[in-house]
Amino acid sequence: MAFQEERDVDLLTNRLSDAWSWLEAHALLSRVPRQSENFRRLSRDGRELAADPKGLARFEARTRLAGPLHPDLEKTVRTNFDLGDYETACFAAMKAVEVAVRDASGLDNSLVGVALMRKAFQPHQNGKPGGPLADAGAEGGEQEAESALFAGAMSRHKNPSSHRTVDFADPIEAAQIIQFADLLLRHVDRARARNSLRGALEPASSNQPGDMW
Repeated sequence: MAFQEERDVDLLTNRLSDAWSWLEAHALLSRVPRQSENFRRLSRDGRELAADPKGLARFEARTRLAGPLHPDLEKTVRTNFDLGDYETACFAAMKAVEVAVRDASGLDNSLVGVALMRKAFQPHQNGKPGGPLADAGAEGGEQEAESALFAGAMSRHKNPSSHRTVDFADPIEAAQIIQFADLLLRHVDRARARNSLRGALEPASSNQPGDMW
């Protein structure tokens, strides 16, 4: 009855129904105890969202990280992000990338940040072997791009927090940086798997046809 003057009542009520279902699906509405099935109230999360000027941005940021992250990010990074400490969460995410690259490449602890990334992913060029994580089977430009991707990530998203306080006013940006770190860690996992496969094949390739396996 409240919408009987609207031009397309069915369209409006369908949209309102969709919106109501979305609020319930995201636990922003909850049932009212000791009331009938039809009664709803704002849940605790709903009240916090409504009271926070940045509530929608924080909600969207959490939604972006709702799925599973790389195991190296699930503890410290997710915990700090959920607490709203975005600077620590982003720094920890990029530090996890740095640690993973050093571990997978076997390079010395004296190499850090951009220098470590450039050494680990140095392209194979002119018959010379590249870095331990570079993909020798990839085209030269792709190898250089991967090196630049990791070096840029350190330079842009880890180094600043190492030297000064960085204010992450936008929680969505923080979520995107963590997702970026997640992607980089999966690149490292693939490089690690590639090296493991190469190591398993090398002894076999050195055998002569008459050798015993």
